[in-house]
Amino acid sequence: MNKMRIDKGDWLVVCDGRKALILENLGDEMFPNLHTKEVHEQANPSTSAQGTDAPGRFHAATGGARSAVEQTDWHDEAERAFLRTLAGRLDIAVSSGETSALTMVASPRALGMIRADYSEAVRKALHGEVGKDLVKLPVYEIEKQLLLSGAAK
Repeated sequence: MNKMRIDKGDWLVVCDGRKALILENLGDEMFPNLHTKEVHEQANPSTSAQGTDAPGRFHAATGGARSAVEQTDWHDEAERAFLRTLAGRLDIAVSSGETSALTMVASPRALGMIRADYSEAVRKALHGEVGKDLVKLPVYEIEKQLLLSGAAK
């Protein structure tokens, strides 16, 4: 596989549903040097702390049957809101000229969620997506996994 290309000034956005690292390449294409530009984190308390009610119940229109209503997955909702906010931040960055190129690195689940919120400007600036969950790794390890090993793309 070819080595991932990231030019000077390009952003590498590494995220999952709770944390995002916005890394900027201060080096060049040949010798990347990623530096943390921004860190976004979301507090995500336990489900019981977010929604304490028992699942709702409803009665069938005919007969005496009752059924439970599935409880809202508050973690899922919080992840969607976090990724929507991140997509908005990326749109501002691209629209204002803060960066002209992005590469997204996220768990496949997070990639699936955030894609729906990409603006047209972000879609045009997007150089690629990598379905890997690397957000918990230190920056030098992310750099090694993606840029030096040729494991991406």
